[in-house]
Amino acid sequence: MALTTIDYDARARSAGLNVYFIAEGDRDYNIRLQRAVPANPCCNCYSIAKAFTVTAIGMLYDKGLLTPETHVVDVLSDKLPENMDTNWREVTLHNLMLHYVGFDHGMLDIDAEDATKFGSTDYLKVVLSAPLPHKPGTVHQYTDAAYYVLSRVVERLAGMDIAELLRPILMKTMNFKEFAWSVCPEGYSMGATGLYLRTEDVVKLGILYLNGGEWQGTRVISKDWVDIVLKNGYEFKDKGNGWYGKGGMRGQMLTFNPERGLAVAWHGYEKKVPFDVMIHD
Repeated sequence: MALTTIDYDARARSAGLNVYFIAEGDRDYNIRLQRAVPANPCCNCYSIAKAFTVTAIGMLYDKGLLTPETHVVDVLSDKLPENMDTNWREVTLHNLMLHYVGFDHGMLDIDAEDATKFGSTDYLKVVLSAPLPHKPGTVHQYTDAAYYVLSRVVERLAGMDIAELLRPILMKTMNFKEFAWSVCPEGYSMGATGLYLRTEDVVKLGILYLNGGEWQGTRVISKDWVDIVLKNGYEFKDKGNGWYGKGGMRGQMLTFNPERGLAVAWHGYEKKVPFDVMIHD
């Protein structure tokens, strides 16, 4: 399917939504950007960042460095605090990517919390010292802490920060215009949030998944990993009618439809942007 003539701006305005930019892309790498409300061109993606972390995990999966069943303690064995909850020994990357770690509350939400009150500048110690009252894999608790740990797993196995790992792929292969990721006090990318991109670049991740992990002839992630992500719902959730999507705080969205060969992304500042307002079927 080629690019549509849908006026996403009109849809947002008719619903009274404060959406800044909307980008649409197709499987042939064509991209159309609509500017709805004047705003800085590079915007916080908030939790859409998690989909980029999942993609980095896939790059290491393809190299044989990890699997979804890899245990966190096996990768970060020298970072384990004393008196760590024994449930941590059962936590896998699969649990982290699905937010089934065992927490009973969210952690490390730098977009909503005062980070100076976390109790330490060592965020990994903060998370790994937290109790897990629930057996991993049994209780869903959405938290940025899970994706910060994944960021640290990537750094350990790749030998570089997740932003360093992704930068040549995003900036050189996929021609992103801007790319910046918020870091913790010790200099590690947050993994869960704080990723600043232009909307017309965000939609490129959707196009990558439309093409089974390939970008204009360059293999970024395997088709196997794309299938694993969609089957398990690693951040990209089934939105119905063939659409998969990952949202972010304040109404951000990246969505794509493999059957239609179409991807759509938007940035804005709203309490929520209803999916079905922007995506009609």
